[in-house]
Amino acid sequence: MKFSRPLVPATLVQRYKRFLFDAVLADGTSITGSCPNTGSMRGLTAPGSAIWLSEHDSPTRKYRHMLEIVEVNGMHVGINTGLPNRIAEEAIAAGMVSDLHSYQALRREQRYGRNSRIDILLSDPEKGLAYVEVKNVHFSRTAGLAEFPDSPTERGAKHLDELGDVAEAGHRAIMLYLVQRNDCGVLRICRELDPVYARAFEKAAARGVEAYAVRCAVSPFGIEPAAAVIVDEPVLAVL
Repeated sequence: MKFSRPLVPATLVQRYKRFLFDAVLADGTSITGSCPNTGSMRGLTAPGSAIWLSEHDSPTRKYRHMLEIVEVNGMHVGINTGLPNRIAEEAIAAGMVSDLHSYQALRREQRYGRNSRIDILLSDPEKGLAYVEVKNVHFSRTAGLAEFPDSPTERGAKHLDELGDVAEAGHRAIMLYLVQRNDCGVLRICRELDPVYARAFEKAAARGVEAYAVRCAVSPFGIEPAAAVIVDEPVLAVL
């Protein structure tokens, strides 16, 4: 996925109210912008961090700038949670996610489960249906290891339960973790920060839900799926 135009460099002053951030542009101009990530962004909000912003000219937008990338220890990390579905489609088409590239048709945002929408629904006359839920990952505190989630996510646990229902109904059910950084070779479920999600993951795996992860090459010019990474699945607990 290429950005429509190169991102603008800036320095982060603060991120606050989940949706906003203050920054200083390279020419010294102070700005307030929108943050397309309502999560904790753990480890990515240190004042003084180098960041990259997209610019939007629409007169209906309150803020011209939107936060896209944060630099951590020399690594570009994508934080925009509106992008993973698009990047996941590219990863699937490139053959990075099991055999999902061989399905005949792909549809987005299809209703399923208990008043939910699946991110990607694949269908094929011979293979049947494959339901793909995509999660954005940017948290890493150990070299080479990406972790999800970085804070409690009740919605995420709900999605795992609904995927379990899909698997038991005879369809393929897939969790795809899209790691918006290129320095991780393993994805691990973070039991420490969300034990409820970790238990939901274990239960879903026992019901037949598949889990895959793809890391991305991130730059101010675009975010591209780079390679599949290992999902370090926990030993199943007593359910």
